[in-house]
Amino acid sequence: MRILYQLLVVLFMMLQGAAGQPFSPWPFDLCVAQNGRCFPGICRRPYYWVGTCHNGFSCCRRYVEV
Repeated sequence: MRILYQLLVVLFMMLQGAAGQPFSPWPFDLCVAQNGRCFPGICRRPYYWVGTCHNGFSCCRRYVEV
């Protein structure tokens, strides 16, 4: 049964390649998943640094007071 799932994954990857869409094993951007935005340089107010984006920019998230 496990090999059936692996064959389905391979088929899915082949169909995406045929459609011209690049396949990424991570379907989401980690910065966006943290409610952040990518900025060149350092984060300025009202944003604070939460990580690095895939392109080397700073991942910044807006500071929200509760």
